[in-house]
Amino acid sequence: MSANTPPPGAELPEHPDFLWRNPEPEKSYDVVIVGGGGHGLATAHYLAKNHGITNVAVLEKGWLAGGNMARNTTLIRSNYLWDESAAIYEHALKLWEGLEEDLGYPILFSQRGVLNLAHTEQDVRDSVRRVEANKLNGIDAEWLGPEEVAQICPIVNTSADIRYPVQGATYQPRAGIAKHDYVAWGFARRADEAGIDLIQDCEVTGFTVDGDRVTGVRTTRGDIACGTVALCAAGHTSVLLDMLGVRTPLQSHPLQALVSELLEPVHPTIVMSNAVHVYVSQAHKGELVMGAGVDSYNGYGQRGAFHIIERQMAAAVELFPVFARAHLLRTWAGIVDVTPDASPIVGHTPYSNVYVNSGWGTGGFKATPGIGWCYAHTIANGEPHPYVAPFGLDRFTTGALVDEHGAAAVAH
Repeated sequence: MSANTPPPGAELPEHPDFLWRNPEPEKSYDVVIVGGGGHGLATAHYLAKNHGITNVAVLEKGWLAGGNMARNTTLIRSNYLWDESAAIYEHALKLWEGLEEDLGYPILFSQRGVLNLAHTEQDVRDSVRRVEANKLNGIDAEWLGPEEVAQICPIVNTSADIRYPVQGATYQPRAGIAKHDYVAWGFARRADEAGIDLIQDCEVTGFTVDGDRVTGVRTTRGDIACGTVALCAAGHTSVLLDMLGVRTPLQSHPLQALVSELLEPVHPTIVMSNAVHVYVSQAHKGELVMGAGVDSYNGYGQRGAFHIIERQMAAAVELFPVFARAHLLRTWAGIVDVTPDASPIVGHTPYSNVYVNSGWGTGGFKATPGIGWCYAHTIANGEPHPYVAPFGLDRFTTGALVDEHGAAAVAH
């Protein structure tokens, strides 16, 4: 977990142990959500709030939000290229803007903007194209020259005589960061208040099946009958679907990030660069939060290779010479689930009462309220919400892919 704690004088939330019950699982539920991270908790909240469905269990094999939700770098933005991606992420961003009021809980949402740097002529062409696409979709986006980049973030090295000079950047002013733990605790508290059971230390080990329906979930805390199963297990989704004999085009990779020692506030925004492959923000407490790309190998270990750290440190120092003497405090990794078109899989499976939400790769945190809203709608109505309809599993046979590699090339 990162140490993004509130600034001095900010009101601290209650300790999480007192925010929700720790119930024993019932024998059956109308809906069983597998995965107690951000997406699972948000789905539970919106099932109750938007659809009045509260006979729900959220099953988490460890502790609530202890997987990728606790291991991400908290960036929030919606400046994606394709209409389909822009729609779901912009829906999420609009929910982020009112989420603290909705949850009645501090989440430290800070809209400090994001700069995506361009270093080559092709970068510039691609970036300007994305800005214009964003504008057509009603998303705030600007193209900035090097001088304007320096005005937004004076500590970026905009010199013309470095390896990859900054030729400009896209800028989304409404982008930002939030305190990931508080987000999870806020959703969990609301779900618990609605009567939803949040069951920790409950690993799914199998399913009971009758024809094209799953009738129950086998867990380390006993069998649980269910009307509907909603999978929200990020990097382990393919493991669960393997139990049902469903193959998915998912690959799981470690994705590591790191934080520096505490520094005075010097970094006013978020800066991302694909050419030198790093992104950097400064957390509320003062540490730099940095990340880069996924480790190339597949695996479920929550750790990464050292050479990735070396490369992202070199990239960070190249972009921010002021950080050359900053000390690395610690590193961690999550497990991201990546699809061939760098877009999520949301919707039906071959089983009539089993839904899947996976494949968010490095973009899962920013989607949290948006996908929770849309996944809850999908479960409650038996049909995909319009925002997630383009992301069905069948697109890998129809060829209707949503290729977001260009807008999501750097981990974020």
